[in-house]
Amino acid sequence: MAAAKPAKSDAVLAAAVELARGAAEEIAEAGTVGEHLGMTMDEERLGTHYFACTAKAYPGWRWAVTVARVPRGKVATICETNLVPGDGALLAPAWVPYADRLAPGDLGAGDVLPYKEDDPLLEPGFEATGDEDVDEMAEFELGLGRPRVLSAEGREAAAQRWYDGDNGPHSEVAEKAPAPCSTCGYFLPMAGALRSFFGVCANAWSPSDGRVVSLDHGCGAHSEVDAPAPESLVEAGDPLVDELAFDPV
Repeated sequence: MAAAKPAKSDAVLAAAVELARGAAEEIAEAGTVGEHLGMTMDEERLGTHYFACTAKAYPGWRWAVTVARVPRGKVATICETNLVPGDGALLAPAWVPYADRLAPGDLGAGDVLPYKEDDPLLEPGFEATGDEDVDEMAEFELGLGRPRVLSAEGREAAAQRWYDGDNGPHSEVAEKAPAPCSTCGYFLPMAGALRSFFGVCANAWSPSDGRVVSLDHGCGAHSEVDAPAPESLVEAGDPLVDELAFDPV
């Protein structure tokens, strides 16, 4: 398809600079219509004049006044007047829906997240995927009466987040632990597909108590390890007898 030819210049419209300026000044705050920046032809007998906007609140913006004339007409008329952004204009950030603005940790008491019908991290509990492990898990979850359960993508995202977090194997407390959680008596394995990677800590003395931990996480509260007894800093000597208070029989 051939590109559209640019509209021919129009002497009547090009000469309507002051007419366009007056239209801009009618809607603009006093003194905010600056120098004439030029004119572009939009279509035949239709063009737009641009003026600098000097308002401090709108840096980089321009007043745009569209003018037109009728066929064989010798007088330009005003079509519309707008304030439009130019190069380097200060713009509001792109609109982000409420559901997408929230980040993990933002939810507070009383807050409710909007329903996401097409959440890629969830799937209907009765949907067959062809993967036996996934289908078995879905059937189990459906028996609990929930309409949706974690999808494979949802489980993978959660597992990666947990594994990379403070209760995975790379945290400082885990790297200094004497033994992994997988051998601890306080470790409660999770059910389902994540059982082979994660569980919950049930040790009140552990910093991970009540949290999901990886099998290769660990801490100093492991059930099967013991700290060496500290050596006494005071050397025991021979017993002393208080002879002043001793009454021989």
